[in-house]
Amino acid sequence: MIEIPSDLHPDLVPLAFLLGRWTGAGVHDFPGAEKCNFGQEVAFTHDGRPFLEYTSHTWALDAEGNKVRPLESEAGYWRIDADRKVDVTTTRDEGVVEIWTGGLAEGKPQIDLVTDAVARLAVAPDYSGGKRLYGYVGGDLMWVGEKATPEVPLRPYMSAHLKKVVDPREWVADLKDLPDDGIAFFK
Repeated sequence: MIEIPSDLHPDLVPLAFLLGRWTGAGVHDFPGAEKCNFGQEVAFTHDGRPFLEYTSHTWALDAEGNKVRPLESEAGYWRIDADRKVDVTTTRDEGVVEIWTGGLAEGKPQIDLVTDAVARLAVAPDYSGGKRLYGYVGGDLMWVGEKATPEVPLRPYMSAHLKKVVDPREWVADLKDLPDDGIAFFK
């Protein structure tokens, strides 16, 4: 179920399905880089202004699913206009800044994005652009990313399946008049 917070800026209602913390796993595979499974934690938050704040952290996983090392981190802001055009700015830890543009699909929670501009530090790896597809499917957030470099044409390189993280403290805050001992609640 998608909940729309009462303090969410009205422009962001079409993006409400993104809100919250998400965790899961996926696959990373790109020429010149180690192919691996990865874990991911994503957060979409808001503070009442007309954008969502976004953070993502990924880490390589070993065969048993344990964290091995950080993979990629990025942060940014998501906006949507009245015509369902979505604009995203991101900054990645490797020294890349991107402007993404795209749209929210009609009648379904799916967002297609493509890079409109890319800026890199001299130390950043080669990168010339990308595409991303995000979808809310059966209560889960799924995404696939494609990227291109001067040597490698646009191709898929990362995808993940994320589940929403529910914090029990949020449930407790909504419960009123709990008995002091907690046990009487179940009688």
